[in-house]
Amino acid sequence: MKIVLPGGTGQVGTILDRALSAAGHEVVVLTRRPRRPQDVAWDGATLGPWTEAVDGADVVVNLAGRSVSCRYTPENLRAMMDSRVDSARAVGEAIAAARRPPKVWLQMSTATIYAHRFDAANDEATGVIGGTESGVPDYWAYSVEIAKNWERVQEEAATPGTRKVALRAAMVMSPDRGGVFDMLSWLARLGLGGPVAGGGQYVSWIHDEDFARAVEFLIAREDVEGAVNLAAPCPLPQREFMRVLRRAWGAPVGLPASRWMAEVGAFVLRSDTELLLKSRRVVPGRLGDAGFACAWTGWEGAAEDLVRRARGARTGSGRRRARVGGGVPRSSPRP
Repeated sequence: MKIVLPGGTGQVGTILDRALSAAGHEVVVLTRRPRRPQDVAWDGATLGPWTEAVDGADVVVNLAGRSVSCRYTPENLRAMMDSRVDSARAVGEAIAAARRPPKVWLQMSTATIYAHRFDAANDEATGVIGGTESGVPDYWAYSVEIAKNWERVQEEAATPGTRKVALRAAMVMSPDRGGVFDMLSWLARLGLGGPVAGGGQYVSWIHDEDFARAVEFLIAREDVEGAVNLAAPCPLPQREFMRVLRRAWGAPVGLPASRWMAEVGAFVLRSDTELLLKSRRVVPGRLGDAGFACAWTGWEGAAEDLVRRARGARTGSGRRRARVGGGVPRSSPRP
């Protein structure tokens, strides 16, 4: 198949490009800075010659949007909104104008669309959409609005011949440099990966291999459309999540951090505390109902695999042996 990845040069795009190319697909990446033969220039907002790549493609997976790894200033929040909405609208217009439109358009979204909560897990059917929670910073609601607008643009696009799926992805864990796993591992190895503000907030995640497998699964399943959660089935509290990660790295100490300490740390890292403090308790309801099963269901096995791969990349020792189903931990907490 010919698969077009708008915004495919970031962490998630790199994961998909690698996996889909290895599976034998023709992958075209739309990027502002084309460097390879398979890269095509676009500005992420307006129609142009890049639309020729979409016309006749089998699949479009739109990943474009400003990174959330930044300070949530008004300027950066607006850039997050505009980059996501503008790129999704441009992709929709390109599909609508295509003589041979793609069969499916997978649009990146985020599990951040769900409410900050501890009492129950959010699936697509019963999950609570965020934005009205009490006791959380007001700007967290803006992050939810970004996700809602992102999905709304895809939903409203006039593309009747193209199936549409919104990927409500949890944090995608991969050993690649610069991703969320890399940042959390850096904190763990420094002895700073302890509980943050008590550590009761839930962390939802998905192993990079399961993310790529889920995307391929959704491409193939012609009966699935709309919003789909991409997450491992067992989210866990942040204190447990970081304890497991420290153990995988052999880091015996994880200093706890209060809320104000997290603010200072996020400022130093040029990030935001929402990434640390929001309780994202998300489970893959529709994926499971459709017959997809994560190979890496528990964080213990996944963390060990990711650490092994990260160490192998640094030492040049190569990839680990495949472990089918090896992600199940010795004990999996209920979501």
